[in-house]
Amino acid sequence: MSTPWFSIRGELPAQRAALLTALSFLIPLGLWCLVSYVPPFTWHPDVTLTIAGDRAGSHTVYGAGDRVSKSHFPRYADGVRSHNIELQQALASDDPPAANQRAQQRILRHLGPWAADQGLISRSDRRNDEKIYAVWRGIAQGEIEPRGLSDENITIIGSNWQILAATTGELYQRGQLPEQPLLSLVPQGHSSNPIYLPAPHEVLIAGVRIFTDEPQGDQPTMVERLLHSLKIVFGGFLIAAIIGVPIGIVSGTFAAASRLFEPFIDFFRYMPAPAFATLLVAIFAAHDAPKIALVFMGTFFQLVLVVAKTTRQLDRSLLEAAQTLGANNPQLLGRVIIPGIMPNLYNDLRILLGWAWTWLVIAELVGVKTGLTDFIETQGRWRNFDKVYPVIIMIGMIGFTTDQILAFCRPYLFPYAEPRKPGWVARILFTVPAAPVLLFAWGRRQARQRNAAMEERLAEIEEHQP
Repeated sequence: MSTPWFSIRGELPAQRAALLTALSFLIPLGLWCLVSYVPPFTWHPDVTLTIAGDRAGSHTVYGAGDRVSKSHFPRYADGVRSHNIELQQALASDDPPAANQRAQQRILRHLGPWAADQGLISRSDRRNDEKIYAVWRGIAQGEIEPRGLSDENITIIGSNWQILAATTGELYQRGQLPEQPLLSLVPQGHSSNPIYLPAPHEVLIAGVRIFTDEPQGDQPTMVERLLHSLKIVFGGFLIAAIIGVPIGIVSGTFAAASRLFEPFIDFFRYMPAPAFATLLVAIFAAHDAPKIALVFMGTFFQLVLVVAKTTRQLDRSLLEAAQTLGANNPQLLGRVIIPGIMPNLYNDLRILLGWAWTWLVIAELVGVKTGLTDFIETQGRWRNFDKVYPVIIMIGMIGFTTDQILAFCRPYLFPYAEPRKPGWVARILFTVPAAPVLLFAWGRRQARQRNAAMEERLAEIEEHQP
């Protein structure tokens, strides 16, 4: 007889349980892919710029990677074309305009992101004028294939190169660009999701890049940010557990301790922990201490009450049997209560560790912004949501992986309480915990190889120049 899918308090066969576990992740991912790639459900109201352009009289400056609405993109491109026509007419007049050096540099750098996407330069060199100058020359002289560039922009590149070439190759030694204004490249782009919902492949590519690209200036690497965030979460949680577990056990065992601790703790847990952020900074200064303290405050009070309830749920017959054998209070506490609640206490701490993760973002905003939260907040302010999603997903994966590893260990730590073996998800996550580290190392190695190849390619172009 087939086991029904929906049976009250019933167990599912292992194959069905594994299928539903997989579907719980695949269904949201499938919906995301559906609106990103599959017609007629594709939802592409925006255009992601691969080439940005400048237009006179506009206070809005776009860059490659920015999104504009499909209704606005044609007006934006036509505005750049009109600006180029007006500039050409002005240059043909008796009083041609002089070039603005900053505007000249901005036009020169229009090819930077495209060159990085094509593998001609590294992403860290997108604002390196010398290397971008070599790309302009390579395209104009036919040494670099202009993949993805429109015929219109190829013509503009050739026209601009005639002006750039007149500098006799001493452009950067003199520290200035030509006096004759350059034409702006016409914007190009491809259809895309709205800015707040980038496509899965964009999130994946951005996630690899933020871990493999070298940080700018004195900014920490993503690994350093991650380690800092782990210190905040686990530091606050461990302090809460060290203090809260004994109080919870004592409160759940003795009525006098319960009356002494629990009323105030029950009252205090309704107070929002972020309300004490300013006070914590005043007490601990604006470094990591107030952040750890906020995670502690957000976890401690709930932890005490949960542990106290778990302690009260211990089978009373065990206590009565031990008392019959002559056990005193310390013996009951150390040899009956604590061992008896350990399996359920272990589960409570697993759940409360997940609770501690929910305080990470708020805690890292206290005082000086640090860790993963600083990256999320900064990239979100610049509307680089393709870089925000990988970090949010990574936090969820770390929390989920930690929980699955702890679940995997439970049957071996408490075999008398849980004879069932862990599922396949826990086994995979437990047996390959080093996979993220290996992926990061491989990505860094690939990035170094790409950068070396780019340097060699540009060097070859330079050698072939007269």
